[in-house]
Amino acid sequence: MWTDNELEGRINQTVDWLRERVSEAKAKGLVVGISGGVDSAVVAGLCSRAFPDNCIGLVMPSHSDPEDKEDALWIAEGFEIRMIEVNLGGAHTQIMGQVKKGLESQGCELEGEKLSQGNLKARLRMSTLYAVANAMNYMVVGTDNAPESYTGYFTKYGDGGVDILPISSLTKAEVRAWARMLGLPMRIATRIPTAGLWPGQTDESEMGLTYDLIDRYLLEEKVAPEVQERIETLHRQSEHKRNLPPSLELPKLKGLD
Repeated sequence: MWTDNELEGRINQTVDWLRERVSEAKAKGLVVGISGGVDSAVVAGLCSRAFPDNCIGLVMPSHSDPEDKEDALWIAEGFEIRMIEVNLGGAHTQIMGQVKKGLESQGCELEGEKLSQGNLKARLRMSTLYAVANAMNYMVVGTDNAPESYTGYFTKYGDGGVDILPISSLTKAEVRAWARMLGLPMRIATRIPTAGLWPGQTDESEMGLTYDLIDRYLLEEKVAPEVQERIETLHRQSEHKRNLPPSLELPKLKGLD
């Protein structure tokens, strides 16, 4: 287990890394979506340390639990981050309504409607973050942790669509430890993890694994064979999310004449 001094050193190293990435990109600051959960809260804290005057937090409700918004606003206020609220519920309803109507008009069976609705939420959030980032010459900061990155528990071109990932090497346990170091209360650190994609959705129920088990696997501790198989299957199946799309390389034409 890390000592407080070691944790503070790792936090400071990450803050320096954020500043370096922004400088290299010739950007001016950072924007992060704040959901009210521990991952986005920790990233918000890191961003506020790196760029106290050039950091914006976005809360983007979309038919969401009101408590999520309250916690997100509380986090932003605590870190003294400028906060913007963009309600995506209307846009989500309108797009899904037209998609569903169009597909049904063509006799298409909606096999993955729930997944489509959930992933659209994540992709609308990504588009909104980049709208702010482009307007301000900021970089979009992602909030995925190591278990999420390894198992592919993120939406392709949604919460996976970011410029930089400062906590993607951290186990969930270390994210919670960083939360304590950053002064976040236990109610944030121990909130049931959810991506807020649909009512009642939780990370662990969707993955079929607990974060503790994935942490242990990533730390090369002993886990049950069926747990190892499940984690490795998720990793293989999500490989496409961590790579650029495959492209077909055809022989070049010798000439246009």
